[in-house]
Parts: sequence; C-alpha cells; structure tokens
Amino acid sequence: MRDRTVLRVKGRVLVGPEDVRDELWVVGGRVTYDRPAGAHDVTTVEGWALPGLVDAHCHVGLDAHGPVSADVAEKQALTDREAGALLIRDAGSPSDTRWIDARDDLPKIIRAGRHIARTRRYIRDYAYEIEPPDLVAYVAQEARRGDGWVKLVGDWIDRDAGDLTACWPRDAVEAAIAEAHRLGARVTAHCFAEDSLRDLVEAGIDCVEHATGLTEDTIPLFAEHGVAIVPTLVNIATFPALADGGAARFPRWSAHMRRLYERRYDTVRAAYDAGVPVYAGTDAGGGLAHGLVGGEVAELVTAGLPAVDAISAAVWGARDWLGRPGLVEGAPADLVVFDTDPREDVRVLTAPRRIVLNGKVVG
Repeated sequence: MRDRTVLRVKGRVLVGPEDVRDELWVVGGRVTYDRPAGAHDVTTVEGWALPGLVDAHCHVGLDAHGPVSADVAEKQALTDREAGALLIRDAGSPSDTRWIDARDDLPKIIRAGRHIARTRRYIRDYAYEIEPPDLVAYVAQEARRGDGWVKLVGDWIDRDAGDLTACWPRDAVEAAIAEAHRLGARVTAHCFAEDSLRDLVEAGIDCVEHATGLTEDTIPLFAEHGVAIVPTLVNIATFPALADGGAARFPRWSAHMRRLYERRYDTVRAAYDAGVPVYAGTDAGGGLAHGLVGGEVAELVTAGLPAVDAISAAVWGARDWLGRPGLVEGAPADLVVFDTDPREDVRVLTAPRRIVLNGKVVG
C-alpha cells in the first residue's frame, strides 16, 4: 500500500529572503504548497523554516592527520546534519565518501576531489603533492572524480622564504583551469596570502577559499570577474594560535598570519561592498570541529554583512550558486526549523528546533 503519511510545516516558511509563506507540505519526500487530498496521517512541525543550511567549505572524511574511517566520516556528517547543514561542498578530501550518497539520513555532498598541492607545500597526507608539469593531468583526474569542482592549494608556507608564497606559476594554473572548465568543472583554491590571487583570477578561477589576502587592488578584480569567496571566518579565528606555534621558526610567516587575522573582518566587508559573492563555509574536518555553520553566519554579520545576506550566504544564495534547489515546488524536502525568525537574530541558526531531510524528521 502506498504510504500516504505527510508532513506539514506550519508557521513561517522562508522560501526566499522576501518570499514568506504560512505553511508547506511534504509528500513522498518532496515539497508542495498544495494541501494534499486524502492524507490520513499528518505530522505537524511548527516554527520558522528555512531550506537546509549549506556549509560551502567542509571536509567529510578528513581530520587533522589525513583520511579517516567510514565510521568517523559518518559521525562528522551526522554532526553537520544536527547543526542544520544538509548540503555540503566538500572542499577536498582524500577519503572516498561516495557511500554517503546512498544514505537518505545524511547530508548531500558536492565533492571537489582531493586537494592538489605543490610538493611539500601543504599538510601531510591531505593532498596529491605534485610539480607544475603534472598539474593539468591531476586537475583532469579530480574533475572526473568530483561533483563539478576541483580544489587547488594556491599558497602555503615556503620554508626557504620563511613566509607564505604562491605555489603555481601563472602558465600552469591557466592551463589547469582551462582543462577543468573544458571538463565541466569549476575550480577553487586555498589562499591565505596576497601573492597568488591576481594570477588565479586572471587565469579564470571560479572561487577562492579563505581569501584573507584580498586587498584594495585585488578586490575590484574579483568583483569584475565574478569570483566568489568563502571566508571561513570560524577557521581564521585559529590564526593567532598558529602564529604563536610557528613564531620561533618562521617569524615572518607568524607576523603575516597575525596581520591577515587582524584585518579579516575589514577584508570580508570590503569584498562584500564591492559586489564579490560571499558564501558561508567552516573548513570543518581538518583541525576544526564539524557543526559550526551557524557560527559562520554570525561571523559574517560581525564582519558587516546585513543579516539577510549573511543568511543567504548559507541558504538561498549558496544553493543557487551550487545548483541545488531550496524549498520550491517538487524539490527534496530538506529544511531546518527554528524557534524564531533568523533574520532578526542570526544566532538562532546555531540551535535548530527540527531538521527534516528527504522529507523525514531526523532531528
């Protein structure tokens, strides 16, 4: 017999920043705004409903030491789910997490394959470590393995220089990004410092992670080319501790990291004011805990984004950017319910009241 159980979400449904409805129905795991006829078993959830939150920079299957077991990856995904993050852009992982796709109780993941880094220029056991002549081939490989994204390490500490420097020559990234685009993938890059940004943008990159090195010279370039940033401010908060740990051996790097940290909010606000697309991501899964996307939205507000735009960076705008639907007719019913209107106080995003994934109440 066909299951006629339905879910009713009653209260205020934020389909978009200004599109607010009184109720939503879930039938067969999908959204409808038409009251279903003949439903005999209705479960009602009340509150302020949003599309499932998006963590646009997360690493399921990775911890501080490299790849993790499936059991650990499952716990990471569940932690993100309980925080309301029902869509994740996995910005680089050495683990095969395709098995998650078969689980309707775990967040949906958009993968960027494994990080691609310069030899001895990234965290051990995270990335493919290669030299420039091999970059195009590895980008092509990860473009085919991923879900429409590839992740480069654009800069990292150069031990000889004692500071952050760009990892790739301009011609190498131009060829690699062109190859990714030919294969239908977008490219993003980890970048803390200033040096790599102009070459990456002019080479056609689609996004930059962290982007703490943006300046008044490169911000207009990002805006002109429509290059998005994912600031990961909850991760940038770790810079002072990192700087302390490396101060004795790499004093230039340490001082540089402190400067980037100190101007982090000004950098994000200047980028936003210039029209650079900004999205919410936490960088969970390396040295940072999972389940922090609500805190990242609050950090974007602290940086100066209006509340509704900071929410959009993790909800409506982020879903549009990643090509995944929100609470539109016929879409998978992935939503989060809160006690109060998050537009009035984004801190409510850290405390979901109910979580619905694929039409089922899972939290």
